[in-house]
Amino acid sequence: MTTFHETRPNAATKPVRWAADAVAAMREGARLRLDYSVQSLWRVDRMIEGIRREEAPYAAVETVLRGFGAYAGEVISRQTGAEWWSVSGQHWIRTPDGRMWDPIDEARRCYYGDGSLRLLCRDAATTPSTASGAAKTS
Repeated sequence: MTTFHETRPNAATKPVRWAADAVAAMREGARLRLDYSVQSLWRVDRMIEGIRREEAPYAAVETVLRGFGAYAGEVISRQTGAEWWSVSGQHWIRTPDGRMWDPIDEARRCYYGDGSLRLLCRDAATTPSTASGAAKTS
C-alpha cells in the first residue's frame, strides 16, 4: 500500500500557477475564457481534441497539457474542497473522501484520445456509495 504524505501548502504552488498560466494563455491566444467552472472543462476537452487532430508532437504541447490538467485540478478543488498533494514529484488532487486523482495525467490521456477532464471532474465530485479503496481520513 502506498502512503501519501501531505506536503501542503507547497503542494498547491506549482499547479495553481500552471492553471493560471493556462487561463491567461487561452484568454490571450485562443480568445477562450476559462472561468474555473465544470462547464469550462468541456471547452478544454475540445481544445485538447483539436490539438490531437492537428497531430502536434507531444513535446510541443506538453506544457499546455500540464496547464490544462492543473486547471482541471483547480476546478475539482473548487467544486469539492479537494486539496493538491505532491507525491514523488507528481501533483495529485485529494478529495475530502480520501480519493486521489491525477488531472495532469488525465490531460495527457486526453491528448492520446483516452481521457476526459470533464468526466474526471464529474467522477471526483461524485461521492462513492461505498468507501471501497478510498482511505478515510479524520
